[in-house]
Amino acid sequence: MKTEKLVLDWRKRQQTKAGVEVAIKDILDKLPESSSIELYELKCQEVFQHIYESYHGKKRSIYDAN
Repeated sequence: MKTEKLVLDWRKRQQTKAGVEVAIKDILDKLPESSSIELYELKCQEVFQHIYESYHGKKRSIYDAN
């Protein structure tokens, strides 16, 4: 997902943000079902928020060594 979805300025365009959200849901949907729909949606939102705040664009994240 990182190289395909988190392109330069991905956070500025609605279409690229939506693509990231869909990718997150697709990935989390493959996990074993062990929670309610509400909890699944909450997890999707939390993962998206983390990615949104942590990955600023292609090869730019809070995890990169400066």
